[in-house]
Amino acid sequence: MTKNLRKAGIRRCALFGLSAAVVAGSLVATIVPAVAQKQGGTLRVYNSSKPPSLSIHEEGTIATMMPMASVFNNLVLSDQTKPTSGPDTVTPDLAESWSYNDDQTELTFKLRQGVKWHDGKPFTARDVQCTWHWIIEKEKGGFRKNPRKVWYSNLKEVTVESDYQATFHLEHLQPSLLTLLASGFGVVYPCHVPAKDMRTNPIGTGPFIFKEFNSNASIKVVRNPDYWKKGMPYLDGINWTIVRSRPTRVLAFTAGEFDLTFIGDVTMPILGQVKDQAPQAICELAPTNVTVNLAVNRTKPPFDNVTIRKAMELAIDRSSFITIVTHGAGMISGAMLPPPDGAWGMPKEELEKLESYAGTVDERRAKARALMESQGYNANNKLKIKVSTRDFTAYKDPAVILVDQLNQIYFEAELEIVESSLYFSRMI
Repeated sequence: MTKNLRKAGIRRCALFGLSAAVVAGSLVATIVPAVAQKQGGTLRVYNSSKPPSLSIHEEGTIATMMPMASVFNNLVLSDQTKPTSGPDTVTPDLAESWSYNDDQTELTFKLRQGVKWHDGKPFTARDVQCTWHWIIEKEKGGFRKNPRKVWYSNLKEVTVESDYQATFHLEHLQPSLLTLLASGFGVVYPCHVPAKDMRTNPIGTGPFIFKEFNSNASIKVVRNPDYWKKGMPYLDGINWTIVRSRPTRVLAFTAGEFDLTFIGDVTMPILGQVKDQAPQAICELAPTNVTVNLAVNRTKPPFDNVTIRKAMELAIDRSSFITIVTHGAGMISGAMLPPPDGAWGMPKEELEKLESYAGTVDERRAKARALMESQGYNANNKLKIKVSTRDFTAYKDPAVILVDQLNQIYFEAELEIVESSLYFSRMI
């Protein structure tokens, strides 16, 4: 525990619900009261799985992004003091300021001077250009995987106006660009470091310097003494311990071995246990747009059959996910978090006009069985499939419910658990 947290007796827990086109819900995380900031101490956190690599731009998992985000900076960030993020909460980071042209198809960033990479080389606009050239594949950056390419499909070029000015050129107006750049996956990479090295020994400009990664054991970062934000960071380091078992992680937290939990671990059913065993822990229910999705490859049989896909949609009882997994704390939202916690989600009365949300569960499943029968499936001829999910409890719990629901409409679904570090590669 950090020195200042130990003195204040502050602990943090995170509680998780569901939010998705399949199910919506909420995340519970703590709000830590303000304490006097002092230099020193090491934050102890666990990681629920081994990262496939340490390269944020090549991975789709928070198992990489969370421990590595502190090694890097973005051009811009969402203001962490605000309860929700959006275009109006974007703040400067490596960019001192930004401006659009008249039709908002060119976004120009004025960059900070005097910033250095952890190996001592200067940060310039060329680093910004090559980072996004690698992502949009205008330059070969050596990425083995490129999950963020689709984010920037509207980005046609990044030009360097000077050592400390870069411009993003868009095909057409894109209001979401700033918020994409402000996300945890929007970090700037160094041009002079090969992509293969960023997977095992990442170099950034951030408040912490990567120290070591022991596979299946731990990740450590240490304070950057030359960080360009003077006086920061307060911590001497952050130690991440890889613990695959949720019961073990939660018990270790309640025993005081960790200072933070990981979202997805402290579910509503577990909350009482945490409060009993760690009464000093601070937990608060808050919204999140974390999603639980049923994803199918619609180019491959049998899922290239739109009738089969429609039957699957009709079979899903979203309310049962909320009741079982979140003890009623979740919300059905569609693709986006609904009001009052979200700003853009579809209103409940509009959502229920959609066929896969309308009527009762029994009515929808009767329609689903009729659709399956029209494709030749019945109680004596079921469609055999595998439902693959990540070896992570927050994934497995909803997957078990999904398998049961599909099996009620002439599927013979089998649950396949995929080791966490392989999961995203399998999906791709």
